[in-house]
Order: sequence, then structure tokens, then C-alpha cells
Amino acid sequence: MQNEMIKSEVGIVVEEYDHISLVKLCRYCALPAESIIKMVERGVIDPIDTSLSYTHWQFSSTSLLRIQTALRLQRDLEVNLAGAVLALELLDEIKQLRQEVAYLQR
Repeated sequence: MQNEMIKSEVGIVVEEYDHISLVKLCRYCALPAESIIKMVERGVIDPIDTSLSYTHWQFSSTSLLRIQTALRLQRDLEVNLAGAVLALELLDEIKQLRQEVAYLQR
């Protein structure tokens, strides 16, 4: 009998309007709070209310996707955090331009 490896993937369902606490964001991304704080400082993500202490930060659901994208860029393309921020900004710009083109085509 051969040993079979079974790969299972676990996903997280987050509604677009949900707010995610720093603690949950750390858990979902498997990152320490220091890494999330560094990503905030570098502009990968922004807390909803920057006037609050970091322990009370809340993030939009898109923050989870941005962190995952930044982590993939770092892992797969071996870019540093500054390079990941630049890539995210360019991806955002492409998305916005595509939306404008789609609007103008209607």
C-alpha cells in the first residue's frame, strides 16, 4: 500500500464590508503583529482609523488580499517589501484604468 499525501486548502470567507481587527489579521495571515505594523508603515495596508492605538486598529477586508499579494510577491519573485508596495500600487492603477475603460465603453 502506497502512502498518499493529501493536500487540503483552508480558506477564510470575509465579507467586503467586514472590518478585521489586528489580532484576526495576524491569525489569518499567520504573521506576527510587528510584521503587520511594518506593512502599515510601508503603505501596504492602512487601518480604517489611524488615530487609534495599533491595538485597536481595524482593517477593511481588502487588507487581507493586499497582504497575501505582498507575501506572494516576496516569496515567489523575491522582491523586498518596498518592491511589493510598488507592485501593489501599479496593480491598483491597472485595476482603476480597466474600470475607467469599461465605463467609457458603455
